[in-house]
Amino acid sequence: MGDEIYQNLAKVLDTLPNGFPATASGIEIKLLKKIFRPQDAELFCNLRLNWETAQQIAERTGRPLEGLEDSLVEMWHRGQVFGADIGGVKIFKMIPWVLGIYEFQLPHMDRELAEMCEEYGKVFGEQFFKNKPQLMQVVPIEKEVQATHEALPYEKVSAIIESGKSFMVQDCICKKEQGLLDSPCSRPLEVCMAIAPIEGVFDKYDYGRKLSKDEAYALIHLTWNVASGHFFICNCCGCCCGVLRSINEWNIPHAVNSYYYAAIDPEACAACGTCADERCQVHAIEEGEDAYRIIQEKCIGCGLCVSTCPSEAIQMIRKPPEDIEAPPKDEMEWYEKRGNLRGVDFSRYK
Repeated sequence: MGDEIYQNLAKVLDTLPNGFPATASGIEIKLLKKIFRPQDAELFCNLRLNWETAQQIAERTGRPLEGLEDSLVEMWHRGQVFGADIGGVKIFKMIPWVLGIYEFQLPHMDRELAEMCEEYGKVFGEQFFKNKPQLMQVVPIEKEVQATHEALPYEKVSAIIESGKSFMVQDCICKKEQGLLDSPCSRPLEVCMAIAPIEGVFDKYDYGRKLSKDEAYALIHLTWNVASGHFFICNCCGCCCGVLRSINEWNIPHAVNSYYYAAIDPEACAACGTCADERCQVHAIEEGEDAYRIIQEKCIGCGLCVSTCPSEAIQMIRKPPEDIEAPPKDEMEWYEKRGNLRGVDFSRYK
């Protein structure tokens, strides 16, 4: 069978709206060989983006039911598919490279895989972050948004968290990768939060740490660019995060969707530099003659600079309506819009 099954898997992943572009070096095939065994790669190509039980998959594909659920559970634990156990009923679905297979390699990431992901990241990032809808939307620090602003539910961390019933936090895959590449991050590693609408979902997970709802409020930054159905909040930083690195290192503007920007009052600014030196993750603040200033076109409106300004000289400003791009309503609409813009037909995987 050789590379054929992995070439087929790569083609399937690139047919999904998120994409999986080919490279001249073939590093994407090496990545798939590192992560998938041949039988796993073949089974992945039979799955869909919607949840199914092993029996439903067997009936749809003609695969033998015997042993199928065990194979899918093993693939789930290997970070190759998305799985869930709902009251003893196990369900599964295929996942794209990002957001999906890459992030689920957290327990399996080693130096070799980190080097492969870093090599592939630039090629993947060029395609992924330049296309819309963006993967991520910024959820600003809620207390820094003025009460006069009418924030929609998907713009508020509180609304996203209150819709969840189970919470788990784990190390950031981006930070782990950079640490293995001898560029460790000095900031906290345990910053990626998973959210589920059903109680007890994370009870049997063998990695990550369960959180209470109160603890979940401590983690704020980026979430999926949809209006409903959020299942994660990422609190990474500009030195490691693949999304933010696309802005900082690859000069891809508007790589995230945002609804606010920060503004500094030059009269109130004490020119301490805390906002630029310690808080801003996308280099959107620069020093002027007498005060610091926001580079508005680079600002992602997270509010981190506002929260630690000793002179309270910074405030969050809501973008005008013509500059705000409402996110897709849910996961499938995001896939539909992305697929249409990329010109890929992924109907067989719905």
